[in-house]
Amino acid sequence: MDFEPSPRVQELRARIEAFMDEHVTPREGEALSALDEEVAPDVPYPQVIDDMRERARSEGLWNLFMPDPFAEGDDEGLTNWEYGILCEQMGRSPIAPMAFNCAAPDTGNMEVLADHGTDEQRERFLRPLIEGETRSCFSMTEPETAGSDPTGLRTSAELDGDEWVIDGHKWYSSGALGASVSIAMVVTDPDAAPHKRASMILVPMGTPGFELVRPIPVMGHSRGPGHWEVRFDGARVPESNLLGERGAGFVIAQDRLGPGRIHHCMRAIGSAERALEMMCARASEREAFGGPLAEKQFVQDFVARSRMEIDGARLMVLHAAWKMDTEGKRAARQEIAMIKVVAANVQQQVLDRAIQVHGGLGVSDDTPLALMWREGRALRLVDGADEVHKMSIALREIKRQAQAREERPVAAGARA
Repeated sequence: MDFEPSPRVQELRARIEAFMDEHVTPREGEALSALDEEVAPDVPYPQVIDDMRERARSEGLWNLFMPDPFAEGDDEGLTNWEYGILCEQMGRSPIAPMAFNCAAPDTGNMEVLADHGTDEQRERFLRPLIEGETRSCFSMTEPETAGSDPTGLRTSAELDGDEWVIDGHKWYSSGALGASVSIAMVVTDPDAAPHKRASMILVPMGTPGFELVRPIPVMGHSRGPGHWEVRFDGARVPESNLLGERGAGFVIAQDRLGPGRIHHCMRAIGSAERALEMMCARASEREAFGGPLAEKQFVQDFVARSRMEIDGARLMVLHAAWKMDTEGKRAARQEIAMIKVVAANVQQQVLDRAIQVHGGLGVSDDTPLALMWREGRALRLVDGADEVHKMSIALREIKRQAQAREERPVAAGARA
């Protein structure tokens, strides 16, 4: 394993950093306000972010998470660990992934459309996303069932002639306002085995019977693209809107989640890195009880622990991405589950310390710390709650240890 970035990745990282310093960070507050004020049906982004996106695309800082499936020539794109290095840089600002057309849930949706979509689906739904003309959303979680166990999904789709008729109730459909299409996880085969009951279906926004009920207030925030409660009440879409094979919803979801977890984790590390920088600056500048905060032992403990945790988490994520690149997503399941827990918790711990060092200023919205903490807190739930990942990690480890005991000769008289 060698995580030294290639010259290409080093150059891209430097260009992203310069672009963010010049065009993103100075307008971060303006862009966040504009997201709340301007996003509406058929308006995916506010003008300030559209300006950033147009500039980023013109500079070749666009769709870096995957090669353009419509481009001519053989562009293999970046490996997962190479893109992870860039993703960390983007994670320093909640606006940056949007500027570079690398924001969730579009990234995962584009990947599954590229891998599982028909030619017609790619042309109709993927191309506008690649070109940056539209946004998409993802509808899986339901309020009446446990989000940590998606085998219990109830939203159904039944074939009526050559149309799917969809009925059900979803929430946390991320980015629904302003999106052009939703990828909905629905039950198409209720009597099948638990992991073969569901399929993914493309549902254009504006389809009769597909209703945006309300934006869900998340820690007091309910504006912008948001997280929406939605209902399907007899919504009809063509049979050809089935994404991938019938009953393959869980397989496609796992394809979607593997790289997405790398993205989430590296962005969390970027957020934590920015928070550590702000903590150090505040501690050096702020004086209390006869000297700078940086001279206080408890602040030094905050800084030291944060530095160690961030560096450890980064190496874990890059290793998981490397294993996914070299051995495949299935082989890297344990590593991916572990980083999902570690990175989310490190981000929260570092942000909490940075907020504490900033005092009252830290919990205000006069710095980005409170927003970064609020957005990071959800990462311990999305794409699998900490507890579900820990359960999977433990079961795999117990199985691995049992196999190792069976394969390892035990000396006579030795204890197991």
